[in-house]
Formats: sequence, structure tokens, C-alpha cells
Amino acid sequence: MANPDDPSLERHFKGHRDAVTCVSFNPNMKQLATGSMDSCLMVWHFKPQARAYRFVGHKDAILSVAFSPSGHLVATASRDKTVRLWIPSVKGESTVFKAHTASVRCVDFAKDGQFFLTSSDDKTVKVWTVHRQRFQFTLTGHSNWVRSACFSPDCRMIVSGSDDKSVRLWDRQSKECIHTFYEYGGFVSSTAFHPDGNCIAVGTTDNVVKIWDIRVNKLLQYYEAHSGAVNSVSLHPSGNYLLSASNDSTLKIYDLVEGRPFYTLHGHKGPAMSANFSPSGEFFASVGADEQVFVWKTNFDTVDTGEVLRGGERKRIAFTSHHSHGSPNPSQPPHELDAERALKDHTAMDPSVTTIAPQLFQEPVVSDLALIGPGLKADSLWICVTENAIEMMLHVTQAYPVSHTAFSLDRKALGSKPPSIFF
Repeated sequence: MANPDDPSLERHFKGHRDAVTCVSFNPNMKQLATGSMDSCLMVWHFKPQARAYRFVGHKDAILSVAFSPSGHLVATASRDKTVRLWIPSVKGESTVFKAHTASVRCVDFAKDGQFFLTSSDDKTVKVWTVHRQRFQFTLTGHSNWVRSACFSPDCRMIVSGSDDKSVRLWDRQSKECIHTFYEYGGFVSSTAFHPDGNCIAVGTTDNVVKIWDIRVNKLLQYYEAHSGAVNSVSLHPSGNYLLSASNDSTLKIYDLVEGRPFYTLHGHKGPAMSANFSPSGEFFASVGADEQVFVWKTNFDTVDTGEVLRGGERKRIAFTSHHSHGSPNPSQPPHELDAERALKDHTAMDPSVTTIAPQLFQEPVVSDLALIGPGLKADSLWICVTENAIEMMLHVTQAYPVSHTAFSLDRKALGSKPPSIFF
């Protein structure tokens, strides 16, 4: 009989056509976004029987996805060197820009919702404004691909992890690297800030998870609980638990207060590519190379998290070194949970999928003239600009239908006309 305090599988989604690489919860807890090697963004709804949305637009694999703090936008980073900002609705509106000169590995929003960052195989981290996606600055210093980066909770620092086997801590205001943590084993695959902003979690390809105290630059906890590369790490909002996903096909949950692996979760048939706690900590989601998306209810944190968040304090994380593939205390091995049985009950709940692909995404027209037929009342107008097929979304404020649009002769301006006026 299942323990009510153990994590439980709540939903199972399947709709991607290749490995699922990344996952993010909408803060309103009504949607879940996933990206895949199939180049599609999927937005899943928690409402029973609601159709899922498949957004088409990227030309190569999506490697990272993130909802904005408001939940009104979702950002995707792709191997096609671009970033897209989507409105997660059936209209499928998005804007796209070339963010880097190589694959974009990671995207993350600042907690204030005004900025977001990207990291790339071009060895840089860049910061942008959400409004109009204006470039702010570049952080340079890594000597290899930057697989992971994120803002601190107070938005004053940025942490980045790279295939150069280093983790760099940056001051956002000075744009300087204030400390570098070196990993002598594997590449750095994932980084995350502790909710109090004083620690960072790091996952590496040599199967290790570490917790560093960035106030004194000291290693606090070391776990070698996986038997394969660690692909992602996520910290519970209480700060007391950590979640990791690995190539060994398992998820691990760690009790950071006691300093031990707490649960081992099975279910993915192949590498578990990513796992994240929801903003409230009540749920977590995992995705894998098996094209499956699992949503789990946390359960074990119900009492503790409420007390921690109401009290405004977090338990102290003590130093722990854990090198074996089991618990440091043989009498307290991590609980083993398998989603296989629960899957039989959830497979029937897979939703129908609506593919949302604006025509421009599929067949971009390389032209300096765009025509919109009479009667199409446009809140937004998609156009493709000249020979480089640059995609642009313009919000049109006219109350009348748009009949025609055209560029000026110098190609620096775009005009639109109602149907009663002709060129």
C-alpha cells in the first residue's frame, strides 16, 4: 500500500515525437510547457480533457523552456540559434530573434519579469529585456559551451555552468565574474540558486550533485547517488529538498537538511532529461528521452513547507559528503518508487493535441511586400522582411480590417491601409 507521504504520479502526457528535453510550470498552475528534439513546444493543460497545444516554429531542437513570472509568456531556446517568446494560447502568437551565433542552451527569466538571459554554445551568456527583446550585455569568460545559467532570486547575480568544467558567479551590475568554482570531473550540465540566494546547486556529467555556499565559496554537500550523468537540478521553494534527473533513467529527491537521498523515482524508459519543482512546490514534473511527460504530487513536504514558508525561515543546510550509491546511513536507504503501475491508470488521460503553426513559420515568403486579404481583422500582423526572411510581429491598433500593407521604397517603414483606400 502506498504511503500518503510519498510522491505520487498525478498526470501523464504524451504527444512529442522525439526526446523531451525541458519542462516548465506556468505559475498559475494551469499549464505545463515542454520542449523537445522534435523542434516543437507543447503546452499541456491541467484541466481534464483540455486539448494540448503544439507550437511549431523552431527549425531545430528546443533545448530550454521557461514561463515568465506572470505566466503570460513562455520562452524557448533552440539549437537553431534563436529564442522565441510565445503567448501560450490557441492563437500561437510569438516573436523570434537570433540570440547567439551557436545553439542556445538555456533561457531563464528574472524574478521581476523585466529581463531574461540566454546561454549558448558560443561560450557566452546574454541578458535581454522582455519588452522588445532589447540586448543589454554579454558575459564572457567561459572557454566552452555554456549549458546552464540562471538569475539569483534577488536578480543581483547570475550563475553559469559550462563544458569548460567551471561554474561562474557573476555580478549583474558590474558584469564581472566574482568567483569561479572548478569541477575536475565532468562537464557542468545544470545550475540552480537556492531560494535564499546563499547557495547554488550544480549537476555534472560525472554523476555528481553539489551544493556550494557562495558567501564563503565552500562546498556544503556532495552527492554521488546517480549511476549516470546528471542532466538537471531543481530546488524546492522551501529550500529543504533538491530534485535531480539523470541519464540512469531515475529521478532523485534529496533531503538537504538531513543530507541524504530521500527518494529514487523510476518510470522513464531511458535518460530522464529534466525535472522541475512547481513554483509552489506542491508538484514536480519530469521529462525523458522516451517522449513522456510525468507530473508528480510532492506530498512529502506538505506540513514542513507550510511551516517554513509561514515562518519566513529555512532550516540550516549542514555539510554532507555522500559518495556511495545509497544512503550514508544503511538503516535509512532512499525510498524506491516506480511509476509503472500508475501509468496504466493515466495513459487514457492523454489529451488531444491541436497543432498551431502560423503559415509564415512553415513557408516564409522572402519578399518586401506583404498582402493581407480584405476582411481579415488583424490584432497582429505577421510579415517576413526582405531577403533574410526575418520574422516580425506587429500589433495593429486600427479598428478596421487591414486590406494591404507595403514597405516604403527605402524599406525603412511599413504602412497599412483600410480596404477603402488603395495603393
